[in-house]
Amino acid sequence: MEIEKKEAADMNDSSSSDPKNCLFKEEINNNKNEIICVYNKKEKGGIDILHDYKYDNYEMLYEESYNEGKNNINEENIEIYVNDKKIKFNYKYESDEIGPITIKFKFKKLLTSTAFMFSGCESLESIDLSSFNTNNVTNMSYMFSCCKSLESIDLSSFNTNNVTDMSHMFSDCHSLKSIDLSSFNTNNVTNMSHMFSYCKSLESIDLSSFNTNNVTNMSHMLSYCESLESIDLSSFNTNNVTNMSYMFSGCKSLESIDLSLFNTNNVTNMSHMFSHCESLKIENIKIKKNEEKILNEFNHK
Repeated sequence: MEIEKKEAADMNDSSSSDPKNCLFKEEINNNKNEIICVYNKKEKGGIDILHDYKYDNYEMLYEESYNEGKNNINEENIEIYVNDKKIKFNYKYESDEIGPITIKFKFKKLLTSTAFMFSGCESLESIDLSSFNTNNVTNMSYMFSCCKSLESIDLSSFNTNNVTDMSHMFSDCHSLKSIDLSSFNTNNVTNMSHMFSYCKSLESIDLSSFNTNNVTNMSHMLSYCESLESIDLSSFNTNNVTNMSYMFSGCKSLESIDLSLFNTNNVTNMSHMFSHCESLKIENIKIKKNEEKILNEFNHK
């Protein structure tokens, strides 16, 4: 498998100057662009190993992202190996085996979208992304949504310099307890809606490295993170955000929150922002002067 020189040349200057991204170039040159997954197969028959792109409600509701994913995650771009043996491309893996199954996905070219890639893969228990090249990816929406068995994920190798859409990226990852996003570059992201919604087991999350200058939609971003007790969003720039509805709704264990840098001047929808935040008291919400409407919304929850 040979990566064309043109693809390597497409990497922008900022990527080449970052020492971390030298690793990506080296991997491309070594023809190594892959993901290794472990699925827990609990019974005979088939399991979802990739999202099956077929006409359904997702395509109707999120047509653009859905089609971007469908045009990237297919047999033209991916080879599948089980126990180092290449198998015919399929979104499901059918066998009589029971127990852990290790599957390797080798990519023939750099993808531009990973939207819905593993969405609905409920048997996925662990994933090695250290050799996956995301230099050209702009859309990561729904990438791991509904991976209900995934407890942790290492994203330290991810290059997110060009990503604009992270909506629903980890939504409904019910078993996810921790996630390290310190390496994420979110400079170009505009949509973070539902990014962590229904991560019911998530006990802590560090978003201090997030650049949210261009984000316009944060609706449902952390909704129903039921185990989350505190969160520091003091680095968030919300100058361009227009939608914060349901942002913390259902965070029933949340006891304090720092919103001291929040600017809500352009927010047109803050409805239900704190609904069902049963443990949160108004005196434990830190805001800056002239942002009383945040507290007003809390009082209306």
